[in-house]
Amino acid sequence: MKIFVTGAAGFIGGSIAAGLVRAGHQVVGLVRKQEQLQELASIGVTGVVGTLDDRDLLIAQAKAADAVINAASSDNRAAVEAFIDALAGSGKVLLHTSGSSIVSDASGGEATDRIYFEDQLPAPTADKAARVAIDDLVLAAAGKGVRSAVLCNTLIYGDGALPRDSVQLPRLIKQARKSGVVRHVGRGLNIWSNVHIDDVVELYLLALEKTEAGAFYFVESGEASFRDMSAAIAHALGLGEPQDWPLDQAKEEWGYEMASYALGSNSRVRGQRARTQLGWKPHGPSVFEWIAKQ
Repeated sequence: MKIFVTGAAGFIGGSIAAGLVRAGHQVVGLVRKQEQLQELASIGVTGVVGTLDDRDLLIAQAKAADAVINAASSDNRAAVEAFIDALAGSGKVLLHTSGSSIVSDASGGEATDRIYFEDQLPAPTADKAARVAIDDLVLAAAGKGVRSAVLCNTLIYGDGALPRDSVQLPRLIKQARKSGVVRHVGRGLNIWSNVHIDDVVELYLLALEKTEAGAFYFVESGEASFRDMSAAIAHALGLGEPQDWPLDQAKEEWGYEMASYALGSNSRVRGQRARTQLGWKPHGPSVFEWIAKQ
């Protein structure tokens, strides 16, 4: 198949693109900078320079492809609308990448017992309403003749196909190396579901082949508290016990979104649909096994 991938120079998109190439697909990847073309060529991907705001380019590439994987911004509605317009009535696959912060609670590092399931999603908070509306738009495209699906990733760890970092744990590691102290938001009791990047790639490949139109998948293979993950980071780096960090101070270091949601919230989900409907069997190393190698 010929597949158009946005975010192809990023951590998730680059890893997916490389996995598609290994599986025998022809991949065209969207990048923002001319110098990234050679990077994509090194993993067997043909690059196209543009942005998610280039509607005509997105439509042309989508129409020329057999499937589209949006692995760039989860918050660019115009890009998703362009893809749906291009693919309407074609029966082609559109896989859209979302994130499980859509169910996170901004708890400031406190724990929760609340777990979310794919068929029992809560009403979105004001901060996440726009992202959820885009997810819903993708799912509704099933009624327009698009085999659309949303893959809602949890905390992703591991090493990608390109030299890029994932979003959450590398921030803690970078801050620890800079300061000599590992810190987590609040008491670090907050819990996130997580998944290894290799398992993420495998699921996208399965969804490309098998997904039903209008399917929503949580992408997770386990969970851990930030307190336990920061302790593992401290051990791996040879540093002392991790320290609690008040949310206001964490915001000064990482910004509101990162401190409040990506690092300071709970996001506990269960993804059964990929296992039962697609036959997905995650087998990557645990988050603690990966941290131990840093």
